Amino acid sequence: MSDSTGSAPHTASPAVPGETAFFGHPRGLATLFFTEMWERFSFYGGRGILILFMTAAIATGGLGMTAATAAAIYGLYTASVYLFALPGGWVADRLLGQRSSVFWGGLLIAAGNFSVAAHGSLGMTAFYAGLILIVLGTGLLKPNVSTIVGELYPEGGARRDAGFSIFYMGINIGAFVAPLICGYLGENIDWHLGFAAAGVGMVLGLIQYRLGWGYLGEAGKFREEARAGKPQALRQLMLGLVFVAIIALALYFLDSRGTISITLEGAAQATGVIILAIAVLFFASVLSFGGLDSVEKKRVVVIFLLFLGAAMFWAGFEQAASSLNLFAERLTDRNVFGWEAPASWLQSINPLFIITLAPVFGWLWVWLDRRKKEPSLPLKFAFGLLLLGVGFLVIAWGATYTVEGQLVSPGWLIATYFLHTCGELFLSPVGLSSITKLSPPKFVGQMMGTWFMGAALGNLVAGLVAGQFETLPLPQLFLTVSISVGVMGVLFLLAAKPITKLMGGVR
Repeated sequence: MSDSTGSAPHTASPAVPGETAFFGHPRGLATLFFTEMWERFSFYGGRGILILFMTAAIATGGLGMTAATAAAIYGLYTASVYLFALPGGWVADRLLGQRSSVFWGGLLIAAGNFSVAAHGSLGMTAFYAGLILIVLGTGLLKPNVSTIVGELYPEGGARRDAGFSIFYMGINIGAFVAPLICGYLGENIDWHLGFAAAGVGMVLGLIQYRLGWGYLGEAGKFREEARAGKPQALRQLMLGLVFVAIIALALYFLDSRGTISITLEGAAQATGVIILAIAVLFFASVLSFGGLDSVEKKRVVVIFLLFLGAAMFWAGFEQAASSLNLFAERLTDRNVFGWEAPASWLQSINPLFIITLAPVFGWLWVWLDRRKKEPSLPLKFAFGLLLLGVGFLVIAWGATYTVEGQLVSPGWLIATYFLHTCGELFLSPVGLSSITKLSPPKFVGQMMGTWFMGAALGNLVAGLVAGQFETLPLPQLFLTVSISVGVMGVLFLLAAKPITKLMGGVR
């Protein structure tokens, strides 16, 4: 499907500045709101039961994996989702346009969920192929749907910011509902139904996206000036695919000959090292050969520090669907009036807190700004990391009561998720925005990519840490995470003033 195809069969006016058909915003925002809501429903629904499904006994329909193996797969999967946002943006810019990229991405996501759901009859090939399809689809859809939202507001300004706030509410609604539906179907009825429900959600999102296509106006259409470079982009894409295939075949050959031994855990660890090495080399090359002045170089150093802080934060925060999910399943008393609630239902706590607390934090920043007391960017990062660390300190305390398999109250996890959500609201909203402000103009897109790399690295580390769930005493495991992120938080706290000076007046 190309962006030059006609709109859906209804009368729809193009998006224009000042249009107020959807709560004072362009009608196209509703289309994108529900597209992203269903995509997040699909992603969080499948993610919420993924590690539980992989570690469940084969007799119950699971894969019977150890926590270490399942966590390595989980880490590689979630890290790849963020990494593939970079080539997904490239494909949209050079080959498809944002609008078609969203549609084809959604199709791949739906196909991926249905492929995972078909594991029972098609085997492990269907399972792994499904995860790969979801990664590719999310890489196409996730960055580009946000781009289209921005294009609905060519005038920019506060109205655009308000539009994004409404859009992000759709993300959290989808994330809240997903574990309730997919978790119940997967854990209480059949694992495959849970993944199938995630696929159905994405299909519903695609249907309404296509029906609302015409309301997007010119937003997201493939740029005419890019069409001339499409043949060259196709050649570059093919060369890239051939290069990846050669590397894969070489690794397979070396592994089959016994020259090297490739394991899932080893692959995950190696991927983490590669991501970190690429980031360090990228920042070093920009500082050395980017032709930047002294002010720009200082700001790039700040972005590198934010990259490290964000990676550490997500390494802890994304334990929610891995180690903390296993804690909910195996060591949490989920009995409600004689009925055991699905463990994945606790995955809905974070988006619920986001929905309720985001307006409070938004009001708080405005209130503090009026009094010239709003925390600086490094201080917000410090508080976010410290709150994350305190959250793990709480669950480490709760884990001390799980002696000999004793179950503990879900209140421990709820308190942990509350602190983690507060930390997220300190750090996450300002992170991406600050990178756009600090980046040298000619490196904005690449610097934005470093934020996704930080999230990818954090997700990968989260999976590797969760792999220790069955080998380390849980109080020790969670305390180690708490200390690690807490130390990073203290470093940001101590370095807040020097980092603020390096920012050169950017707020």
